Amino acid sequence: MRKVKRLLPLLLGLLLSGCSTTITNLTPSKQTRNSTGLYPFEVLFHSNQKTLRKETLQPCVVVDLEAYPMQPAPVLKDRWETLVPVPADKKFINYRFKFDYQYVSVPQRRSGSILSAPYQLEIVDK
Repeated sequence: MRKVKRLLPLLLGLLLSGCSTTITNLTPSKQTRNSTGLYPFEVLFHSNQKTLRKETLQPCVVVDLEAYPMQPAPVLKDRWETLVPVPADKKFINYRFKFDYQYVSVPQRRSGSILSAPYQLEIVDK
């Protein structure tokens, strides 16, 4: 029991240190209405979690109950993009970014997911 008490602060420190994941919204908060009704969304995902398998990342933009898959941005590391349709009668849409992934765990990989803070896009008329 005494050994456990000595190791507890060390174990707690190891668990709380080092792992961080950030989702940075790169989408402007206002965009001019266009004739196609498709608007670009971009996000930066960075994690220093060593067990995360980056090749399993599956990001999407979630608008209401719809999820729009994202693709890696060409040339740029850790950036993802997609086009999202916005109906002509909508002036605002609320959205979030969601990242599904797998991470290494014993005895096998496990699935995880992280959701960004909520954001709002305003579509302004010309």
